[in-house]
Amino acid sequence: MFETGGDESFDKVIVVSAPIEVQRERVLARSGMTAQKLDAILARQMPDEEKRKRADFVVDTSGDLSTTEEQVHDILSCLGIRPVR
Repeated sequence: MFETGGDESFDKVIVVSAPIEVQRERVLARSGMTAQKLDAILARQMPDEEKRKRADFVVDTSGDLSTTEEQVHDILSCLGIRPVR
């Protein structure tokens, strides 16, 4: 979204992020994905560090699911949205 300027269409931007090692492990576990394909995808994207800087909120998905859910609930609360449980 940042690469195309699409972020300008939104009031707030939430970036979902994980360390590159975690990203690689998850993506390479997908059927049909190769290291070369992943490298080509990453080459077209803004670096994660830059996306995190530009985001209004960041969800770090490197932990367990309950930690991620807690982060999302905190963001929803900041936005005045009641999370659905």
